Amino acid sequence: MASQHRVNRVRHLLHRELSAIVMQLKDPRTRMVTVVDAEISKDLGTARMFVSLVGSDAEKEEAMAALKNALGFIRKEIARRVQLRYAPTIDVAYDDTAERAAHITALLDGLAKKADEAN
Repeated sequence: MASQHRVNRVRHLLHRELSAIVMQLKDPRTRMVTVVDAEISKDLGTARMFVSLVGSDAEKEEAMAALKNALGFIRKEIARRVQLRYAPTIDVAYDDTAERAAHITALLDGLAKKADEAN
């Protein structure tokens, strides 16, 4: 098991490298993908990248499918770029934080507007 400090360092390094790799993918379905965060297990064997996507639901599904198809290439690139004994297996997960934040902001704006109208 790696120390918590090492896990955090590797997580930040993975986030940076995953962002660069995803930006360089040639699949046009992944052009609106942003790597938001990365997570790695304590044994540094498995990693998860969290992505944010722009577009319709169908475009998001296509982009996620494209990313899942590219995971072998992404892992190979991580092995080439990051000096670890073993390249972690990588999984991809959708992060909807930005959408939830926009929804909450719209709700709060609506409440503020109603409060202004009441006064």
